Amino acid sequence: MSKVQLPNTKLFINNEWVESVSGKKFKTFNPVNEELICEVSEGDKEDVDIAVTSARNAFENGPWGTTMTSEERGRIILKLADLIENHKEKLAQLETLDSGKSIISAREDIDFCVRVIRYFGGWADKIQGKTIPISSEFTSITRHEPIGVVALIVAWNYPVMLLCWKLGPALAAGCTIIAKSSEFTPLTALYLCELIKEAGFPPGVFNLVSGLGSTVGNALSHHMDIDKISFTGSTVTGRKIMEGAAKSNLKPVTLELGGKSPNIFFADCDIKHCVDAAKDYVFSNNSQNCCFSSRFFVHESIHDAFLALFTEKIKQLKVGDPYEESNHLGPLVSKQQHDRVLGYIEKGKSEGATCHLGGVKHQIDGKGYFVQPTIFTNVTDDMTICKEEIFGPVVVILPFKTVDEVIKRANNTTYGLAAGIWTKDISLALNVSNKLKAGSVWVNNYDNCLPQVPFGGFKQSGIGRDLSEYAIQSYLSVKAVTIAHKTLHAQQQQQQQ
Repeated sequence: MSKVQLPNTKLFINNEWVESVSGKKFKTFNPVNEELICEVSEGDKEDVDIAVTSARNAFENGPWGTTMTSEERGRIILKLADLIENHKEKLAQLETLDSGKSIISAREDIDFCVRVIRYFGGWADKIQGKTIPISSEFTSITRHEPIGVVALIVAWNYPVMLLCWKLGPALAAGCTIIAKSSEFTPLTALYLCELIKEAGFPPGVFNLVSGLGSTVGNALSHHMDIDKISFTGSTVTGRKIMEGAAKSNLKPVTLELGGKSPNIFFADCDIKHCVDAAKDYVFSNNSQNCCFSSRFFVHESIHDAFLALFTEKIKQLKVGDPYEESNHLGPLVSKQQHDRVLGYIEKGKSEGATCHLGGVKHQIDGKGYFVQPTIFTNVTDDMTICKEEIFGPVVVILPFKTVDEVIKRANNTTYGLAAGIWTKDISLALNVSNKLKAGSVWVNNYDNCLPQVPFGGFKQSGIGRDLSEYAIQSYLSVKAVTIAHKTLHAQQQQQQQ
């Protein structure tokens, strides 16, 4: 790997790079070797206030919110997609450096960013209201107007991709934005700022305030002049975002939170095909994925054969330097996450589960936040590793007997983000998918996110949806205008006759 070019590390406000008011900085580290990458300007409440003022002015007084047509906005969004595509390799290199994900996964993330931004760029001039015929005396119309100034807060597992998931619909709707990236992975969002400016977005349309969740995130959620907030991250933090929104101006929230997703393998499934597919998706992004399929329900008639083949395939996965394309898993994002995952592994062992494979850390020259892919067997549904989101490469294998049983057990979780079904019986697949309490259900595939398809969760996995037309609706306010066919003067004249 050649030396990765780092972006500007200041705050991005009103299309300018500025130091934080306090002058403070925070550090970001390489999870492969635990070495310092760089220091980044650390924003705080005062910086959020400045960014909100910039975004409000752009929305109320700037060309983006006043004179620019939706078609013109769409062209700028599409230009941004082209720029992201042209800078794909630089963005991918930065993403791998900062997060530890494999370079192949990082490139796939950037490809998906391009698709998402292009999709929403195409939507910009197709947002329309309705005409509602009420009677011979009145007609009502609806206007779908941009909700205003929005805050976007994204997690560290897919830093630039999650930002694009939220950026696309917000821009298509005509909103202005203050974004916050994770303090663990700030670099690709900073690089994106340069592309946003180059694409031609007017000053104030997009602002980035890097910093900590306890300061910047808290200031955004409590701010009285932010009209909506969209957050991806943990359920614990999601509750704090909701609390801040409720205690301030009751701003609406979109929350994409955690998961403990089931993957159900029925007796008639093609075991080899299922295992080959699982090898590719189950430990992707080092299993730091909110819809990671951490619970494998396998029909008892195929359990032993499935486990043997799955184990053989997982043993082939290589853990190491994420820039080496032959490696499948890189390090976890931070020491905190590394220690958390290892803690869950020890918890599984202490509660009586069998660590069938892995379960140990892996280092390069004594450094790095690597964890070997881990399979647990002899797991019961009440064990901690079967209930709580681990956010690391740990899978539990759970045998089941009947359809009704597996539906009940799959739904026995506080989460409801995603689920997978593997069967040749389409009637069975439809019946089970209708009964699973999950926002996304994939049949004979998994984690197949598409720009056109909504993504979000049931229960404590969140509120609202990213991606698709549904995401745009959350950045719009619907205004009803009812028009009398006759003027007041005409009505008075008619009454006098």
